[in-house]
Amino acid sequence: MKVINFFKNRYIYFTISIAIILTGVVFALTNGIKLDIQFQGGSILKYTYTGTINSEEAAGLIESALGKETTCQEQTVTATNEQLLIISLADNESITSQEQETITSTLMESYPDANLKFAESLSVEPFTGARFFRNGIIAILLSFALILVYVGYRFRKIGGFSAGFMAIVALFHDAFVVTAVFIIFQIPLNDSFIAAVLTIIGFSINDTIVIYDRIRENKTIMGPKTSTEDLVNTSITQSMTRSINTNIAVFASITIVYIFAQIYNIESIKDFALPMMFGTVSGCYSTICIAGPLWTMWKNHEAKVKLKRA
Repeated sequence: MKVINFFKNRYIYFTISIAIILTGVVFALTNGIKLDIQFQGGSILKYTYTGTINSEEAAGLIESALGKETTCQEQTVTATNEQLLIISLADNESITSQEQETITSTLMESYPDANLKFAESLSVEPFTGARFFRNGIIAILLSFALILVYVGYRFRKIGGFSAGFMAIVALFHDAFVVTAVFIIFQIPLNDSFIAAVLTIIGFSINDTIVIYDRIRENKTIMGPKTSTEDLVNTSITQSMTRSINTNIAVFASITIVYIFAQIYNIESIKDFALPMMFGTVSGCYSTICIAGPLWTMWKNHEAKVKLKRA
């Protein structure tokens, strides 16, 4: 088996990662970061209708009439086979009765044959949305802390804290990639964002732990005289096929989910599946190309410090 020198190419990998993150930052500064009603606050209106309504066109009409940022989506209720037009208005204040009448009249004038009927309205207060968002971020940060403790304890024989810290760096990389996907594709941050980040964190750390396990085993097999670079390169090479095959299977499954969600226009599934597709690739990449080389750099630095002290 030919051992791939991942450590030698580390700066290429780091450059790719930095470029991806900077792309997300540029899009965030250019287009802004959209928050869903769940996090920002606002109102949701639902109308039943027959025939066909273009959700993007409807959103544009309402936005022109109210001057508020509006998103619309179509949904079919399986149980009753009813068609729903779901209108979301992200705002710091709940919609007024006059604004609701304006929306209804605008839609009825634009789609006179759609048999539009008001179904229900929901409101989310801004402070409630902010609390949801804060709790979601806390959940992500808490998962990082628990992973650091777990990895640090489990791999204490190979420098637990350093292994855990580099795993966290790789996880932050994956979280940034998922966030960049939401920003670039203009997907509002909602509960799908929190779910996607937490799922990718769990998936990615599993891959990283497999490599750390192989490093721990190879340290005994290859002997103490083996350099950290050779130890890590060998361990990653041995684990790489498993990681790639697992990620291909997961990516294919999520892609199928996304395709069906696209066909049936299920926005909530699309908002989760698309970032997951990119996150899956990122999780495999960060495990192989980020965590291992970074840990090697850390161990080499520790060795140099010890040598100077001696």
